[in-house]
Amino acid sequence: MRNKIPRVPVREQDPVERAKNFEEVSYGYNAEEAMLEASRCLGCKNPSCVVECPVNIQIPQFIYEVEQGNFEKAAEIIARDSSLPAVCGRVCPQESQCEGVCILGVKKEPVAIGKLERFVADWSRQKGIKFTDKLPSNGKKVAVIGSGPAGIACATDLAKLGYEVTIFEALHEPGGVLQYGIPEFRLPKDEVVRKEIENTISLGVKIETNVVVGRTVTIDSLMDNEGFSAVFIGSGAGLPKFMGIPGENLNGVVSANEFLTRSNLMRAYDPDYETPIHVGKSVAVVGGGNVAMDAARTALRLGADVTVVYRRTEKELPARVEEVHHAKEEGIVFRMLTNPTEILGDEKGWVRGLRCIKMELGEPDESGRRSPVPIPDSHFEIDTDVVIMSLGTSPNPLIASTTPGLDTNRWNGLVADDNGATSRPGVFAGGDAVTGAATVILAMGAGRKAAAAIDEYLRTK
Repeated sequence: MRNKIPRVPVREQDPVERAKNFEEVSYGYNAEEAMLEASRCLGCKNPSCVVECPVNIQIPQFIYEVEQGNFEKAAEIIARDSSLPAVCGRVCPQESQCEGVCILGVKKEPVAIGKLERFVADWSRQKGIKFTDKLPSNGKKVAVIGSGPAGIACATDLAKLGYEVTIFEALHEPGGVLQYGIPEFRLPKDEVVRKEIENTISLGVKIETNVVVGRTVTIDSLMDNEGFSAVFIGSGAGLPKFMGIPGENLNGVVSANEFLTRSNLMRAYDPDYETPIHVGKSVAVVGGGNVAMDAARTALRLGADVTVVYRRTEKELPARVEEVHHAKEEGIVFRMLTNPTEILGDEKGWVRGLRCIKMELGEPDESGRRSPVPIPDSHFEIDTDVVIMSLGTSPNPLIASTTPGLDTNRWNGLVADDNGATSRPGVFAGGDAVTGAATVILAMGAGRKAAAAIDEYLRTK
């Protein structure tokens, strides 16, 4: 019977209405819906979903408890492995991880693991339930640089093991990319992000904001002068990439990173804040990842007509299918097989258009995707007031440049082994600072691995 129950749909805001506001798009499951969806799980003896989860949540176990109505027990099971369940339930690409290997998904739709995780996390937060069990203090101090997903995961696991953990955050609000990168309509800041960070603080973790490691302090000063026995670098990848085409210095050209930071962290979307943000009447977003979708959907809500420009086809879009679907529902236009060659300006130095060339797909590149090839004599122009470049990000070189002996690769990523150990003894790293821009859950997985490696290093030192 379990495999005959259809996947329970999740309720959402109407596309026409949500395109005008920054309220969360998905309403999530209620208890009845969650229990029905949980009843679809087959409870596999060798669950592939657990293996594919970067933090190895015991998925069948928590789903069983949801089916039985034991929501607090389900939350306890999730909390053993995930410090950000309400975040992950909303933004993780479950379709390519846990849900992607669900047995039900072979012939039907997989169990909505992400939606169930979100339900449990939201329920426990609304009930004020926190899990603060930890080992007694061992007196050893560990510094964590960055309060994004990797840093929070590492700090949480170390705190549970009895370490005295301090997180150093460069911005004025903790959360990293969860604060500045992901829009309110996908991830509410006060209701979700702040509350989950408070759970980490409740374990005794200290967070110091406005501390730029490499300027305010250095890794050497933390270890030599402030008594930290080990350091984890989870500083993310916030340095935007551009195309290097003519016109990128015009007024009205901005990276998706800056655009989203202004809207999310600095609340430019809120009339009560004075943060400047320019969208004009029309916006072109260059890129096809989740960040591009976030920038496009934010610009739409700020009143612009939005076009996404992408050099491959929709099949090759790296963004989540759900995000592309939502963007289309909201009225965003997609120009596929299109590549910008020049940004056009007016006599005052402001963007007036985007000159593009049509593309066709050739042979696969290193990523396995077919390489786009320009079609000769196919240039055309798109009228636009703003161009948002969403072409990925790389790690900021500041920390590496101020830490002697810390190796980096040609992309400025920190060189670390599978457990996060770097070329400097006692210094570990993980997440986007190592891999370049990736997903929240992969960063968390790296943070957890590093926490275990730090514990091993300090116990055997």
